[in-house]
Amino acid sequence: MRQRIGDIAREELVLGYAFLKWFVLAVMAGIIVGSAAFLFLFLLESGIKRGFSLGTAGILMIPVGFLASTFIIRKYAPEASGHGTEKVIEAIHQRSGRVSLPAVPVKLAATVITIASGGSAGKEGPCAQIGAGLTSAMASFFGLNDKDREKLVVCGIAAGFSAIFGTPVAGAIFGLEVLFIGKIYYDVMLPAFISGIISFQTASLLGVVYPDHSLVTVSSQGGATLPWIAAAGLFFGIVALIHIEIITASEKWIRRIPAGPYLKAAGGGLVLILLSLLFGRKYLGLGTDFTDMAISGVAVPGGAFILKSIFTGITLGSGGSGGILSPTFFVGAGAGSAFAAFFGLETSLFSSIGLVAVLAGAANTPIAATIMAVELFGAEIASLAAIACIVSFAISGHRSVFPSQILARPKSPVLELSGNLPVEHHRTSIDLSITRIPSFLREAKAYWERRVFYPRDISSEEGSGRGGQDEE
Repeated sequence: MRQRIGDIAREELVLGYAFLKWFVLAVMAGIIVGSAAFLFLFLLESGIKRGFSLGTAGILMIPVGFLASTFIIRKYAPEASGHGTEKVIEAIHQRSGRVSLPAVPVKLAATVITIASGGSAGKEGPCAQIGAGLTSAMASFFGLNDKDREKLVVCGIAAGFSAIFGTPVAGAIFGLEVLFIGKIYYDVMLPAFISGIISFQTASLLGVVYPDHSLVTVSSQGGATLPWIAAAGLFFGIVALIHIEIITASEKWIRRIPAGPYLKAAGGGLVLILLSLLFGRKYLGLGTDFTDMAISGVAVPGGAFILKSIFTGITLGSGGSGGILSPTFFVGAGAGSAFAAFFGLETSLFSSIGLVAVLAGAANTPIAATIMAVELFGAEIASLAAIACIVSFAISGHRSVFPSQILARPKSPVLELSGNLPVEHHRTSIDLSITRIPSFLREAKAYWERRVFYPRDISSEEGSGRGGQDEE
């Protein structure tokens, strides 16, 4: 008995120490990342206003912005290239969460320049990389081991996501869910939640204002909406797959062009100018105005979500810096609006669900996407969003806008993966041997075949059986 009590006491002391340690570290991470997010958002908003003040001539700044972004990154921090979140996932899996501190100001500056000049990119990736860089520096300052460094960097991802979108719970879950497909990083759940909430509160206190997208009513169709939500989930999963493939193919195609990085940057900017002259400027920058219009129920162009993927792929492939999730929100809201318009459904509802469902399929984060729907649009949308997000996640397959995600578990037992590898390196094979028909179904199938194809044999068997009983 004494031994058992002693074991319990020692265990509780260790857990208590771990709680205090991570509570302090998570609060510090939340304050630091929340403050950095406020600075980033302030500079980004100022840059966007300055770009729009130039009017129509502002689109001529796109090549200049891409050139400046390419120069800054190549000169001062090459690791700041790419989406931001993708680089952090790669750092956690390959370098125990080590993120270069000089990449923080470089990523901030390059992203502000890219988006302010008109590049189609997002704001969450840079903030995730900024948060990861700052928390990695914290880990070095306190002399933490590699495992603790990884946990603290995950807190940085959660804090950055929370402060950018104003969704502290979804931000925490996103940091836990985005590293693996089929696995959640439970070890760091408590500090991720703490850092996400503190970061959100810090940014809010410093002056960041988050829009209110709460829906007044979810749907007038009640339970009859569920089949449409499931069908929409299938559509959103396909849209997520197309979004991933367009961005991946654009980046690969631009990478293979036999030209220097600065020529590619200028060329990519010129292509975006031509595309914006053909299709309009709504596909440039963050695209939040378009997303807000779709969520509000305003009719938007049906093919807009495809064009946004193309604009984003060209931006990121030709040297622009920024995240991938804000364009994904644009794609999801536009796809939801198109789906609702085609079938005569509620535009606001399906645009809102499309926003989170395409995120679930493209980033493989269905839980975070569902919670984000609740935080953005209200609790009434929870069950509908969950169905669409899970269906979209399943349909999008083993692909991702974050190629460094590790495939820890297949989305179907029929699919076999080629090891615990990143999405970009995996190979899928199909094994149908485990899909065996239950015994009672086999017997029913055999009985049906005998009755349909051999009815005389069945009749004679039944007749002989009755005759035997009569004789007895």
